[in-house]
Amino acid sequence: MKMFNGKSSSGSVADATRGLSSPKLIIFTGEANKFDSIVAEIEAKYPGVPSIGCVGMGYDSAIQETGITITAFTEGVKVKTGVLESVSKMPARHIQRLEKDIEEVRPGKENTAIIDFCAGNDAAVLTTLRELIEKFNLQVMGATGDAGKVSVDGKVYEDAMTYAVVKNEGGRVKTYKENIYAPKDNRQLIASKTDKAKYYLGELNGRSAKQVYMDLTGTSTDKDIINQTFQNPLGKMIGNDVCICSIKDVSGSGLIMYRQINDSDILTLLEMKDPMEVAQNTVDRIKSDFTKISGIYSVNCIFRYLVLKERGELNTYLNKIASLGPSCGLIGFGEHYNTQFVNQTMTCVVFE
Repeated sequence: MKMFNGKSSSGSVADATRGLSSPKLIIFTGEANKFDSIVAEIEAKYPGVPSIGCVGMGYDSAIQETGITITAFTEGVKVKTGVLESVSKMPARHIQRLEKDIEEVRPGKENTAIIDFCAGNDAAVLTTLRELIEKFNLQVMGATGDAGKVSVDGKVYEDAMTYAVVKNEGGRVKTYKENIYAPKDNRQLIASKTDKAKYYLGELNGRSAKQVYMDLTGTSTDKDIINQTFQNPLGKMIGNDVCICSIKDVSGSGLIMYRQINDSDILTLLEMKDPMEVAQNTVDRIKSDFTKISGIYSVNCIFRYLVLKERGELNTYLNKIASLGPSCGLIGFGEHYNTQFVNQTMTCVVFE
């Protein structure tokens, strides 16, 4: 497999695709006010070539905050692209489309992944995919894009998930998840009085979720709580794993989250570790799994982007991941790791 990466801060498709010929798949991000025209231009320049895109910032070994970034697989892959529509109401309605596309790719053991972009309701969409992921031994990485828009094959959709089923004909694929947060003291916090539709968390251990969070973190105002989530998000315990749950807002005595919380979910308070040490552990882990890497596609949460940028470590971090091989990706508003929808996380798919 070979990966191409191009970018243009002005949003020029011509500049971003200079040198790209005969792509098998195009994945791109573009800024909101130019997204529709970018989608149309890519389709016009590469008619019939499978493509998926979303609104957002992209990167390779450095961040691209404006314009467009393009990633293309140019050989060694078999690809099918498609869309699941009306995901806010009926995420499973068109699941047969995806199943058919998976079957046409003819996935083998550990060589096929789904890369997806979602305009919302990610947790329900990933739950919908669970049976297919297990049936075909697939791996998934993806993201929530900005502005409620995604695209596939030259068409823009709202309230949808667009996807690319990618079979690596030259080796394995493997997904990874990286947290720069870990449990602070393993204190168990039982969620209750939740509202899944509103992403609302009312109580923790039978007390006001807002007050419990303030007591644990020493915060005293609603603004402090929202800012503190960069240092101390909540985490949902799944066995020995932790899924980060970021706080979006305060509502009365409760909290509005960036992902759904259910009654009886077990949460815990997290704290930030040294991002560069965590990144080195990720690099070491991937190196131990692969002796040769053809490409890495990843998503970093917008909150990680803000934290790393404030610390002056953003491009250092991206360079560290890129030391493994060709590397690119996007800044997302929610991350997908197989069947998990997570926050404040980096997820990636590595191609042998």
